[in-house]
Amino acid sequence: MTSAIILSGGTGNRMGSDIPKQYLNAGGRPVISYCLEAFEASSVIDSIIVVAAEQYRDLIRSLFSKDKFAGFADPGANRQLSILSGLNALKGILKNDDCVIIHDAARPLVSEKMISDISEALKKSEAVLPVLPLKDTVYEVRDGKVTANLDRSSIAAGQAPEGFRFGPYIKANESLLPDAIMEISGSMQPAVMVGMDIACIPGDENNFKITTPADLDRFLEIIEKN
Repeated sequence: MTSAIILSGGTGNRMGSDIPKQYLNAGGRPVISYCLEAFEASSVIDSIIVVAAEQYRDLIRSLFSKDKFAGFADPGANRQLSILSGLNALKGILKNDDCVIIHDAARPLVSEKMISDISEALKKSEAVLPVLPLKDTVYEVRDGKVTANLDRSSIAAGQAPEGFRFGPYIKANESLLPDAIMEISGSMQPAVMVGMDIACIPGDENNFKITTPADLDRFLEIIEKN
């Protein structure tokens, strides 16, 4: 069984809007509706948990058209605690070897193919990360000064969604409580820290995260062409 956790608890301060970016109108519908549609349509997803604040839950319920919605989880003090909240909501649904795919509501252009590719890769690995190669020369910078030239071929940019075997991943997160989890900067970091077997699959340039008004404009341009 495979469940999805959609992270929709962020406030989106960099958008300069009173409404979090995932609830902004885009093409006549909320941004979050696009990724929910992809996960609902995916044949590999059995259930969906949404991490969201109470005031947006009626809206989110109205966006589901099938029976995959499995409930809400409360946002945490940071992104990783929000993920753990979603994982805890799945304790009665998933078993140790089942899979969970975690996605940001502000990444509206996730494809059904990427979801399926992650699910397929999880058959052989404990975790899966979509990655994009870096196009520019990469340097290490400390205190405003370049200190090293890094090997671009061994560095990649990670994307969501990310896939995990449920049991090992929730244990990895619980091992960081109560303090270390506050320092986590990426969903895959707990898996790296405990030595989970992590596979990479190709990322998707269109699967970008809406963070700034320019990102929203880019998204609107894409959906207007389609």
